Amino acid sequence: MALLRRVATVGGYTMISRVLGFVREILTASALGAGATSDAFFVALRLPNLFRTLFAEGAFSAAFVPLFSGMIAKDGRDVAMRFAQDTFSGLLTALTIFTILGEIFAPAILHVVAPGFDADPAHFRLTVELTRITFPYLAFISLASFQGGLLNAVDRFAATAATSILLNVFIIAALLIHPVTGQNLSLSVTLAGIAQCLWLAWSCRRAGLKLGMPRLHLSPELRRLMRVMLPGVFGAGATQLNLMVSTAIASLAPVGSVSYLAYADRLNQLPLGVVGIAVATAILPTLSRHIRRGEDSAALHTQNRGLELALLLTLPAAVALLLESHAILQVLFERGKFGPHQVAEVAPTLAAYAFGLPAFVLIKVVITDFLARHDTLTPVKVAASAMAVNIVLTITLGLYSGLAHVGIALATSIAGWVNAGSLMVISSRRRHFSLDQRSRRSIPRILLAAMGMGAALIGVQHLLQPGLNAHHLLLRLIALSSLVGSGMAVFALLCLVLGVAHPRELKRMLRGRRGATAPTTETVP
Repeated sequence: MALLRRVATVGGYTMISRVLGFVREILTASALGAGATSDAFFVALRLPNLFRTLFAEGAFSAAFVPLFSGMIAKDGRDVAMRFAQDTFSGLLTALTIFTILGEIFAPAILHVVAPGFDADPAHFRLTVELTRITFPYLAFISLASFQGGLLNAVDRFAATAATSILLNVFIIAALLIHPVTGQNLSLSVTLAGIAQCLWLAWSCRRAGLKLGMPRLHLSPELRRLMRVMLPGVFGAGATQLNLMVSTAIASLAPVGSVSYLAYADRLNQLPLGVVGIAVATAILPTLSRHIRRGEDSAALHTQNRGLELALLLTLPAAVALLLESHAILQVLFERGKFGPHQVAEVAPTLAAYAFGLPAFVLIKVVITDFLARHDTLTPVKVAASAMAVNIVLTITLGLYSGLAHVGIALATSIAGWVNAGSLMVISSRRRHFSLDQRSRRSIPRILLAAMGMGAALIGVQHLLQPGLNAHHLLLRLIALSSLVGSGMAVFALLCLVLGVAHPRELKRMLRGRRGATAPTTETVP
């Protein structure tokens, strides 16, 4: 129940953010379509997000949160806060230097990240300009992510989870200003980063996590953090690195390919962010404390419940996106400069991404065991292997198979499954993780329920097709809502029939009772 409440808190705010992200992408698609300007903006937005994931939300937070949580449990909050202050000063120094270098060398970076744009000098110059406007976002959002890590470590999840809402609000505001330009959109990104940083600074003060004016001090604890973090710069950011490889190859494809991938990825990120990131964020501090105290059975229980909950929420979403990608895009995106041709290009791309969605959620959950044990080297090795697979498949499927951007998305998904499977096998061989009796019984039933839901969706879509094709937007929205609602109802019913969730457990959730967080031998009937 405690895990469920934490996941619900993070997932709830993340859901609001992703829904606003939906609105943002709908407005972007209508205003820009899929062309040179949208390609330039998506690449400019991709760069700070890549480095943010590598240095802040990925490697840095993955190394810092377990160390900070363990220090609180063992040495107390005062000692942990001194470590946090030293870390803050080091991070601020590094980010300042990195941002200045990024502004100076933006053209050189883009020659690597988007080599296909070199063929059109005007297109390349626009991408450089937008990148230089958005690049400071890296510094502000990285500082915000650090402050969010502090809050998560003391089980304060709401403020951090709500932060991403601000980015979407700022971009939506820019999209409502006419005319819509790439420069205005890029400026809104940087302004959002400033707002996010200030919001979490205030939240930290309210939680008693006050950070004073930083003074660089390379303490032994900070040096240890750097040693743990550096290998994870690659490992924890494997997903973003794979997406960056995809962007580079897509820049060599026809104009619009980068945008097709970006629109499909945004839809795919909705369940990934709501479920995968929420579950991983919720279990990492608890898992770190269990491992630090030597509570192996409690750690195993936390991992199993996190994995079970992640799959319960992810598998039906993956099946729905795989089967209904065209209907979703047709209803939500087809307007303005985003017409039937763009829908036809993005729909199979979304389906290809959906195939890998469970894998990327599993990575987020399974990798927490390695991070909680301060092992960032193993994920690096696994990510390197997966990235090699991704590069080979991206080149093969994206450039030489005729699949273009669809092949690029499929390559990313296959690489995700290689990554997830390898992490699970290694963790199992080390006896750090194994499926308990409850998970072994429930996970196959979750898969069966998702497949049954998929079959139902095909039949319901056939009945609702006239509504999905209707001229009026309201009728199309009603038809799509009915399709989604029927799928959710069928999945929930199948879960109850198959015994995935016991009725008395659901009653406890609804009544808000505090359940036991200790290991249990209860099995699914």
